[in-house]
Amino acid sequence: MLRKTLKYIFLWPLSLGYDCITRLRNLLYDWNVFSSRAFSLPLIGIGNLAVGGTGKTPHAELVLNILQDEWQTALLSRGYKRKTRGFVLADSNASSETIGDEPYQIFRKFPKVKIAVDEERVHGVVSLLKLFPRLQCIVLDDVFQHRKIKSGLSILLTDYSSLYIDDALLPLGRLRERPSGSDRADVIIVTKCKEDIDFSVLERRLDLKEEQSLFFSALEYGDAFPLFPNFSRENYSMRDVRQRTASVLLLTGIVSPLPMVEYVMKHTKQIEQLSFPDHHSFSDGDFLRIKRSFEKMPGDEKIILTTEKDAARLLWHSGFPAELKPCVYVLPIRIRILNNKTAEFVKKIKDYVRANQTDSRIPEEEASGRN
Repeated sequence: MLRKTLKYIFLWPLSLGYDCITRLRNLLYDWNVFSSRAFSLPLIGIGNLAVGGTGKTPHAELVLNILQDEWQTALLSRGYKRKTRGFVLADSNASSETIGDEPYQIFRKFPKVKIAVDEERVHGVVSLLKLFPRLQCIVLDDVFQHRKIKSGLSILLTDYSSLYIDDALLPLGRLRERPSGSDRADVIIVTKCKEDIDFSVLERRLDLKEEQSLFFSALEYGDAFPLFPNFSRENYSMRDVRQRTASVLLLTGIVSPLPMVEYVMKHTKQIEQLSFPDHHSFSDGDFLRIKRSFEKMPGDEKIILTTEKDAARLLWHSGFPAELKPCVYVLPIRIRILNNKTAEFVKKIKDYVRANQTDSRIPEEEASGRN
């Protein structure tokens, strides 16, 4: 209790200062002192008020799955922690180092979709339109606070276990801006929900504006697959883990590994967990620690299980021990819309894109990149 009180005393003034800065910035955009750039084709922005951990990447994949078969679609991301700068289009030479782990994860799963990264989203959209003038829709990843560009449909995510209405501003809490920023969203999704939650209670607590849409989503896990298929001797499904009473070394570098831990524990109690920070850059020392932990695990039936995001960084890492490659499996996740609203969500996305289709030629001001 004393520790919490001291933390509040020391961090509250910093949060207050942060609040003043972010409020002023948003007001300047609201008053058109700072300009937001709009484009003639549909832009779907996905983001959150909190710092990470809400499930942006699987929700972006959900939207791409809805779009990719009907429209020529691209995804533009910042490319967090990549080792390049400026606009980069994903191609056969792409890796987590050139475009970031999450964009690379999506690139591997969506061959129909153009994947690009640019820390300046306006420049990124202009660059995509120059390269692909027939694009019909662009999904913008982690763009809610990037107000230099205006999303036509803005989707805001909030974690069920840490709703933005219950959180505090940085550094006291995890919010990038005050909860009232949610008013800018067209769609709000409460993510990582349990099956037995009371939807009506959450609806009342969030108290959205009449024109905003509210959805609830849950994580679902697919079956494990080998990260290095050329090295793996066999597939090793979660059913195999359960039937063989296998030991699992759970290797994660994400904000919230708890849902994955809970899922794996349904299949085996023999779990060793190695958790690293989000977007962690693995070192030779980390690999030595992983190797030692794996060797100490009991039994002959054992595997290393990791996330898709971590897999994107591990796949091309030259320091990953070759002797561990046959043992590494990836546990994919997907999003399920709850409360019997899947069709409504799909309709919301498709209706927006259909209603905002324009001539596929690039307007002169968009091709030139002028503000």
